[in-house]
Amino acid sequence: MNTTAVERILLVESDPDIRDLIARQALEPLGYQVQVAPNVNTAIQFAARFAPDLVIADLNLPGLSGKDLLVALNSQGMEVPVIVIAEKGQEHHVIQAFRLGATDYLLWPVREAEVVAAVERSLKQVRERRAREGLALRLKETNQELQRRVRELTIIFAVGKAVISITDQRVLFDKIVEGVVYVAEADYSWLLLRDERSRNFVLVSHRNLPDAWARKMGQPLNDGVSSLVALSGETLSINGESLKPFNLASLGNSALVVPVKIQQEVFGLLVVVRKADLVFDHNMQTLLEAVADYASVSLVYARLFRALQESADAAQAGEKSKLEQLQELQQKIQSFIQPVTYPIDLLLAGKMGTLTDVQQQALESTQLALQRTLQLVSAEQPSQPRAHLNK
Repeated sequence: MNTTAVERILLVESDPDIRDLIARQALEPLGYQVQVAPNVNTAIQFAARFAPDLVIADLNLPGLSGKDLLVALNSQGMEVPVIVIAEKGQEHHVIQAFRLGATDYLLWPVREAEVVAAVERSLKQVRERRAREGLALRLKETNQELQRRVRELTIIFAVGKAVISITDQRVLFDKIVEGVVYVAEADYSWLLLRDERSRNFVLVSHRNLPDAWARKMGQPLNDGVSSLVALSGETLSINGESLKPFNLASLGNSALVVPVKIQQEVFGLLVVVRKADLVFDHNMQTLLEAVADYASVSLVYARLFRALQESADAAQAGEKSKLEQLQELQQKIQSFIQPVTYPIDLLLAGKMGTLTDVQQQALESTQLALQRTLQLVSAEQPSQPRAHLNK
């Protein structure tokens, strides 16, 4: 006998002697819970309330017979094994009962041991069927859990891929929020980021927020809960009555707020809300914390990009300043040399008197040196700074 639960047996019998032998003498001492019905009409009512594991029914009941009970149970879709009781010589009635769905039979008069044996045979089938159903249910639940895990990993992979492939942060944040509301099976989701100047957390992306909340895009959003997480730096799951005092309660009955941190400092807040009072479990918290880590990586990338751009701009500005200084020096040298070349040209042309050979040679050497200097200055044009990669 199954010792893990009390099995219920419905005995449909009008004869008190048969009832006494089967219920009181044979089955109840073994721990079975026996409910007795004197006729088919009562038995049908008991079957609906009692939900028996097994029915024992006499084929020779007054009024509706045991075969009528089988028909009634079948019509109501009740899958319960039925043992029929018949008298010797009623074998053809037993055959008809089997055709209607009976699983076993007893020929009266019967001994207690025969009753117990028939009951155990039928209940063994019930136990095996329930074991199969339980196994099928566990397999179904396991399969659903695996599908959920695959869905979660797919979202994590997609978010990670987006972080390294999408350069537009607004598009990236939309992808993150969209993935979060899906994988968390939430009704609403949004992302708040800290404004560096005001230090307020402003709404940068959302999914499904009502208009009154959605109009806060680019502005501080006070949901009443995020500010607590911003101070603590710890993930907060809150639901039911605990959520009632906060503004967020107008959206739903369960919320999860995850901080987005860079080196332990909170720079953002990822929020998901369910309308139902269904708490976000530890696994979901861990998953959304992983998504928040991806968001923090994107913020670090953005910071590095800005720093690199500022450095490149500074270098470009320095190179431009150097170029301007060199050009100014070049112009000064040219302005110094050019006035000197004119009188030398006049002297060499003999327009300012006759020159000795030594004077002629000295002036020609000076003229050549000045010309080479001008050529050198003109040739050494500073190279133009290369344009910035993003220009």
